[in-house]
Amino acid sequence: YAASFESVKEAAERIKGAAHYTPVMTSEALDRMSGRELVFKCENFQKMGAFKFRGAYNAVAKYMAGGGKGPIVTHSSGNHAQAVAKVCGMKGIESHIVMPENAPKVKVEAVAEYGANIIRCGNLPSDRADKAGEVAGRYPGCFLMPSYNHPDVMSGQGTLMLELIEQAGDPLDAVIVPVGGGGMMSGCCLAAKGLKPSLRIFGAEPLGADDAARSLQKGELQEQTGPNTIADGLRTGLGSLTWPVIRDNVEDIITVTEEEIVEAMRIVYMRMKIVIEPSAAVGVAVALSDKFKQLPGIHRVGIVICGGNTDLDDLPWVKK
Repeated sequence: YAASFESVKEAAERIKGAAHYTPVMTSEALDRMSGRELVFKCENFQKMGAFKFRGAYNAVAKYMAGGGKGPIVTHSSGNHAQAVAKVCGMKGIESHIVMPENAPKVKVEAVAEYGANIIRCGNLPSDRADKAGEVAGRYPGCFLMPSYNHPDVMSGQGTLMLELIEQAGDPLDAVIVPVGGGGMMSGCCLAAKGLKPSLRIFGAEPLGADDAARSLQKGELQEQTGPNTIADGLRTGLGSLTWPVIRDNVEDIITVTEEEIVEAMRIVYMRMKIVIEPSAAVGVAVALSDKFKQLPGIHRVGIVICGGNTDLDDLPWVKK
């Protein structure tokens, strides 16, 4: 694999003091609705509001430790863009970030606020990659940082799972991790299997962007074609480096409908009183799904709440 349990542990040392050690939360209401004991890892309380800070900080810090001077070039629909902009601001290094036209306004504004230079592009994953390559061409010696398909990004994201397993106290039987490009999912697999090989790992994915579920079913990487989901953070397809880790370590990737995602998001707002974005509701929706409820031998479940960057003027259940 591109990353390892060792590289995740090294990342945990590197981000210590820079990233927040985010809290875990529980909810009796959600335990009751799921029929299980749920432990939520709340990365919505991470710096810039999502887990992506971990991978971005790890990658930039490692690059600079190796003598890298920048600039950093990357592409993202939102959270990775915010993370890179935030980290580069902290580190005093220039950043150029390619964002698609359909990126949420709240995320674009945050990236601008953190001081990055924003370049807009079309909405296809290929548009982003092409544009980022073009921008990188203007800056010889820059670091063209993938948003998930990179060992240092994967390792950084995996640090949240080291924390969750430690914070959960009593052993977890399973964990549910949302999957988009697979940076978080692959890093979490390496951390989880490194700490507790028997831990069952499940991916959570929108039905409207189900490339990972299809890939796992077929046993080979499937392309993400025309993703259509409110979960903007999960519209990307798996990467060449993230896929092998997921293929070998994830028991199942369970898909949920848009209605289930919105309902789960609303339940979390109502019952847990925390702000989460649609992508973070996908894992909750899986925990509440009939398919997951029917799985035997699972009592305690860790769920990753991956972020909370959402437009409060545009909540999906509010009547227009």
